Amino acid sequence: MSYFAHLHVHTEYSLLDGAIRIGDMLKKAKELNMDAVAVTDHGNLFGCVEFFKEAKELNIKPIVGCEFYVAPADRKIRRQPSKDERSSYHLICLAMNQEGYRNLCRLSTAGYLEGFYYNPRIDMEILRECSEGLLVMSACLKGYIPYMIQKGRIDKARKRAEEFCQIFDGRFFLEVQANGLPEQEQVNRGLRELSEELSIPLVATNDCHYLNRKDAEAHDILLCIQTGKSVNDKNRLRFNTDQLYFKSRDEMLDTLGEEFLDAIENTKLVVDMCNFEMKFGKYHPPLYDTPDGSSLEDLLRDKAWEGLKRRFKEMEGSLSEELEIQYKDRLRYELDIISKMGFCGYFLIVADFCEFARSRGIPMGPGRGSAAGSLVAYCLRITNIDPIRYDLIFERFLNPQRISMPDIDIDFCMNRRDEVIDYVTRRYGRDRVSQIITFGTMKAKAVIRDVGRSLQIPYSETDRIAKLVPDRADITLREALKEEPALREVMKESDKGKKLIEISLALEGLCRHASTHASGVVISDRPLIDYLPLYKAPNHKEITTQYSMECVEKLGLIKFDFLGLKTLTVIAQTLDLIEKETGNRIDIQSIPLDDKDTYRLISEGKTTGVFQLESRGMKNLLRRLKPEVFEDLIAIVALYRPGPLGSNMVEEFIEGKHGKREIRYMLPELEPILKETYGVILYQEQVMRIAQIVAGYSMSEADELRKAIGKKKPEILRAHRERFIEGAIKRGISKGKAERLFDLIDKFGGYGFNKSHSAAYAMIAYQTAYLKAHYPVQFMIALLTQDMGNQDKTIKNIAECKEMGISILPPDINESQADFTGVGNSIRFGLAAVKNVGIKAVEVIIEEREKNGPFKDLFDFCKRVDLSKVNRRVIEGLIQAGAFDYTGIDGGVLMGSLDDIQKACHGRRNGGQLSMFSQGIDQGGMLESFIYPDISPWDKMERLRREREALGFYISGHPLDSYSEMIREFSTTTIDDLSEIRDKKRVRIAGAITGVKIKNTKKGDKMANILLEDATGSIEAIVFSDLLKRSMEIIRDEDLVLLTGVLEHGEGEDKIIAQEIIRLEELKRKHLSHIEIHLNEADISKATLMDLRGILIKYPGSFPVKLRVRCEDGKEYVIRASRLFNVSGDKELLRELDTLSCCKVRSIYGKGA
Repeated sequence: MSYFAHLHVHTEYSLLDGAIRIGDMLKKAKELNMDAVAVTDHGNLFGCVEFFKEAKELNIKPIVGCEFYVAPADRKIRRQPSKDERSSYHLICLAMNQEGYRNLCRLSTAGYLEGFYYNPRIDMEILRECSEGLLVMSACLKGYIPYMIQKGRIDKARKRAEEFCQIFDGRFFLEVQANGLPEQEQVNRGLRELSEELSIPLVATNDCHYLNRKDAEAHDILLCIQTGKSVNDKNRLRFNTDQLYFKSRDEMLDTLGEEFLDAIENTKLVVDMCNFEMKFGKYHPPLYDTPDGSSLEDLLRDKAWEGLKRRFKEMEGSLSEELEIQYKDRLRYELDIISKMGFCGYFLIVADFCEFARSRGIPMGPGRGSAAGSLVAYCLRITNIDPIRYDLIFERFLNPQRISMPDIDIDFCMNRRDEVIDYVTRRYGRDRVSQIITFGTMKAKAVIRDVGRSLQIPYSETDRIAKLVPDRADITLREALKEEPALREVMKESDKGKKLIEISLALEGLCRHASTHASGVVISDRPLIDYLPLYKAPNHKEITTQYSMECVEKLGLIKFDFLGLKTLTVIAQTLDLIEKETGNRIDIQSIPLDDKDTYRLISEGKTTGVFQLESRGMKNLLRRLKPEVFEDLIAIVALYRPGPLGSNMVEEFIEGKHGKREIRYMLPELEPILKETYGVILYQEQVMRIAQIVAGYSMSEADELRKAIGKKKPEILRAHRERFIEGAIKRGISKGKAERLFDLIDKFGGYGFNKSHSAAYAMIAYQTAYLKAHYPVQFMIALLTQDMGNQDKTIKNIAECKEMGISILPPDINESQADFTGVGNSIRFGLAAVKNVGIKAVEVIIEEREKNGPFKDLFDFCKRVDLSKVNRRVIEGLIQAGAFDYTGIDGGVLMGSLDDIQKACHGRRNGGQLSMFSQGIDQGGMLESFIYPDISPWDKMERLRREREALGFYISGHPLDSYSEMIREFSTTTIDDLSEIRDKKRVRIAGAITGVKIKNTKKGDKMANILLEDATGSIEAIVFSDLLKRSMEIIRDEDLVLLTGVLEHGEGEDKIIAQEIIRLEELKRKHLSHIEIHLNEADISKATLMDLRGILIKYPGSFPVKLRVRCEDGKEYVIRASRLFNVSGDKELLRELDTLSCCKVRSIYGKGA
């Protein structure tokens, strides 16, 4: 017999340790004529489903296994190991049958949920409990038996081998390996002796971590990435061999020698013993209890008809007899399909947790995805979009010709989503409900940076190379090399560059980490552990499946999507604020969809904070399209995507809407289908309707056509083309027109969007716009509250408030609550927004204020509150944020007085150490008042700096305000608008430097990362060494600069590579043309002119002054003042002129001045 199969293999799911892709491994096994292979990842079964399915497709026998970590004692005891032991020992377990697979699931789950200590550990106790159906091998040099042989403790190795023989009777093998390590050869000899002594069979493996020998270096770099070390670190984890690859039988024999031929051949024995078959194709829906033993079909039917009656009541006055029949026919049809497909229970389960959410006041979205096309879902109040009113198609959601589970995604309020998950966990059982795992992979840019770091290539060089990869989320490095000549050039420039790219190519796409899927929750009919293993990341509470969403569904388990949507939280909070102030609770689901104020706000593009409508590009589209009805909003959600924006669809739609082009329909039958989109095929549902009306497709067939157009598979499209043309001809349409129509839907249908999803999200957009239009203060309070943790969004929201005419008031110790509050047409900051002011300190302050009245001043405040809970850092933060500005005492004076105030507050009549600033003592011996010393107040810039320090942003003004005219002249964009500017474009931005980090490059040069902030947001700028040398004096915290550089859109964040930096003051001196003072004729008096003269003389300089006088007849005259009144143009001059109520001052700039 000549046989060998690999039984110890680590795929990429041995995260940052295995470098083998499952598909590549199976192809290699096929090339080597191996008919079976086992996957044994470290501690987990992450890749098992994917492996099993792909192996079966290639007619290779898949053996599911795991290399477990076995604790030296109790798995639940976490302690450092003694000198003679390890924290855990490796052990290979393979599933022989269904029971073995279930035990693998139990063991792996226990490792993560109960035994995690550095690694997911099991122990001998649970191994005994879960031994049935498992075949066990002694593992690598880190296995207990090999480890003890290395240490010369043969007695311990023998004892453990005998123990395994007793637990796994006839199912335990000693594992010899062909990895080329000298110590392995010693262990192999010891294993042979133990085998002969105890009659335990040997089996040969190779502990494969990479596919080919040449991949050893890339794998070594992978270990560096895992441990955060560089290749030159002598103390790092390394394997010291290049032979942990997927060897052929001959290579195994060459390494092990003829003396281990039996171990090689014994792999056949192991393969024959392992016959586990993973079960696919059968659904395992959770059990839904029906009252009185009625069937699921009857219960769903009853609930749906009851729901339709409720919906009819909502339509009173607008429901015709004909329309009522249409609803009833549609409901019968859908219920029939759902029943035949066996999905009644699914709908009842979703309706149940939606009903729970409603009963607890947990905000829900109106729908998401194609489920909004179901009338049953609408009647059960799973969705809140009427599919008949908006012509949404059921088969787009559930196609009776394609049996697959329905997929209903539900949006819940972000803050309360977990309550719904907790409900289903209690309802169906904690052991039957779990969230779902997802895996992050090594993307093109990130892998270059990871590999470069490990190879110790300077950051600036690695970063430059990574940025050569085009900015597309799904681009691969191989694709980037084809597209970008400069990237190919990197490989030619140096051996270092070549190695960087080659290793990055080898590692790209491998799994990097595991995390929790944003929405997926699985609910099972039995304990989940009967179907799959569970996972818990260290230091996390969430338990997830070990299989990804796709794999969970392949096993027949039912996945539900519980999405957290921040906008629903904003809506809910807005409604709460409105109710608190007015006493009326608005039903957001019942607001009129034809509100003129709402459409005016949308058409003017005033949509910051409005769901889906707040980007700069979207605002431009809204201003051009000017939506007037809800259907326009549905269209906008579908139009604002790369496909339509890159074609002529948007222009055709806008021109059609505004009557600037004649709308022609190829066939009369198309008009009712395309009328609402002005002749443009915008929705997938329109493609389906055309196929139905023109070519006689059933709706199920039309859904198949929709899918074929989306996937662009030529052979399927050819078949549909023939079917479409044939059907159209039968209906009296010429072949030429049928062909042109099919080509049209093939072209534009590919850009088509799901109308059901557009309608649902347009509804949320409309609701937020309605609230912003009618309750602007409450809406912006809710938005500010939800975005509080995001500095850039808060800056943008503050700017939007000012644009809307809503004043932003600083915190006030007597007026503020913990959170934002409305004060007329103003919003006041909450005390909890101040840095270093925790909620407990806020509670103490508010409690004292409500109990004993407002605080008179800082002294009264310190005298009354518990200073052990409201400490000095809290008080300093409140002063800097402006919370004591109501006293009229400057913040600088308050800060300078704080030491004496705190001493005075503790002074007693008999203490003998009363402050020199105290005045009077109350009956309890506490000082009654305090005289504030004469301390220099903060100037405007210092006040703003302190404000930003306390709050994280400016609210009472901005340092750039004094330069607004110049900024308009010289900057090309604001930070908020950068997202709409193309990559690699040169930009010029004015901002305040709010953070500087100087660091050394690998070459020993210095570079800087600076944070630049304007009134709309902040962005990081990279300043390389040459520019840094020239600009070192400028690059300091709080300097106001104009920065010119190249914009780079990165993964997750944008950056600017700085090319030039100049202080705004210097720019002003270079380019200021003159000072212009605007006056109304009616305001001019002798006193006014004397005040003006006094200020101008005070600041002599070289810049002319011009008076622009507006007369009562509306005419304007410009008068140039004498050269004697030429001024310096300093900030102080402008500030002093601003104090004159009769005039408005502008600095006029000229780039050539």
